[in-house]
Amino acid sequence: MQRTISLFFMAVLSLTGIILSAPAAVVQAGTRDGVVVLESRYSVDETVRKIKGSVAEKGIMLFDDIDQAALGTAAGNQVRPSRLILFGNPALGTTFITANPVAGLDWPVRVLVYQTKDGTVRVAYTDFDWIAHRHGITSREKEFKMASEVIKAVTAPVRQ
Repeated sequence: MQRTISLFFMAVLSLTGIILSAPAAVVQAGTRDGVVVLESRYSVDETVRKIKGSVAEKGIMLFDDIDQAALGTAAGNQVRPSRLILFGNPALGTTFITANPVAGLDWPVRVLVYQTKDGTVRVAYTDFDWIAHRHGITSREKEFKMASEVIKAVTAPVRQ
């Protein structure tokens, strides 16, 4: 028993050393870090329609509408209604990529519209302040603020 406890503490100390020696620029995301989740008052299809309409109304480029449930069904999996909408303004989005090319992982903007087990429809996206922090971008505050305002405006028609 004493040996097991000693091995456990040695393992914990080893892991602590590894974590503390990780590069400071790497931000580890937790399960929900940086994710903004809103509740929609509409069905998944209606929520997607309203978001796409809001994107078009604002002159923002729509890149794709991926029906994840349809893809899952085709692959033999049962997936509750889930759609991933990709959109953006290349003039704005690429300013983040010029600050750090790895920021391309978060561009274009993605909004996930999905239905939970209880039938609630939710809208999720990544917070832009978190994206800035994740990629260590400190030179584009005005642009990140604008992106935050845009995502709020795009999702406003479906917010509870």
